[in-house]
Amino acid sequence: MSDFLALSGRTILVMGVANKKSVAYRIAVMLEAAGATVIYAVRSEARRESLAKLLSGRRIIVCDVADQTQIDALAQTLRDDQIKLGGFVHSIAFADYSDGIKPFHQTGRAQFLQAVDISAYSLIAVCGALKDSFLADASVVTIGISTTRMASESYGYMAPIKAALESSLAFLTKSFSKDSEVRFNAVAAGLLKTSASAGIPGYVDSYLYADRIIPRKRAVQTDEVAATAAFLLSPRSSGITAQAIVVDAGMSINYFDHDVIADAMRQV
Repeated sequence: MSDFLALSGRTILVMGVANKKSVAYRIAVMLEAAGATVIYAVRSEARRESLAKLLSGRRIIVCDVADQTQIDALAQTLRDDQIKLGGFVHSIAFADYSDGIKPFHQTGRAQFLQAVDISAYSLIAVCGALKDSFLADASVVTIGISTTRMASESYGYMAPIKAALESSLAFLTKSFSKDSEVRFNAVAAGLLKTSASAGIPGYVDSYLYADRIIPRKRAVQTDEVAATAAFLLSPRSSGITAQAIVVDAGMSINYFDHDVIADAMRQV
């Protein structure tokens, strides 16, 4: 079956490409391979220029999700061009760790609220602005994390913000259901090797730990997350909405791995 995902001919907006290692980019590559047309939205003119070679020939629109006027302008551009979206990929997260990772109770108000705005509220703001541009059966996919209950010190204060992002899926599904069947889901990804994650203090050690704790002894690959996102964007996943699909290669069932425990106890 050549078009199993039934994505051919559908137009999908992808937000969050920073470079070729980005989850958003790998999703877009899979969508294009499946026959979809991808429109890219990036946060700045400088980012658009830096992606000119990687995204040669593709349409790139500048939209800083921290600025509602730019979100509204993006939506107006799509309406003016009579573009109907079959899907939307929200792969955006930001946290200011310029002062390093601090104990959670020392999280600054400004830093926390900025991270909520860009990483979680932006999904609500963009979807609200794009509502009239979505096909009745469009699919929205955001990128979450494999668990928002694990108090990982290396992830700072982002887990509660990702929890807010995940919770919003149910409310978006409900509010859009009044006059459409637009679906909202998340890929709850395990630790990934991306440029963005590498900039988080302590993240590399956590990634290497995940590489050991996963039953197959190999960390989650970006393309595994991208493939799940492509499925969720496809009409083939029409019965799935308001869900966070965990892609962690079994990490969460293997914290008591014998070899890892033995290594830890030798340090005591």
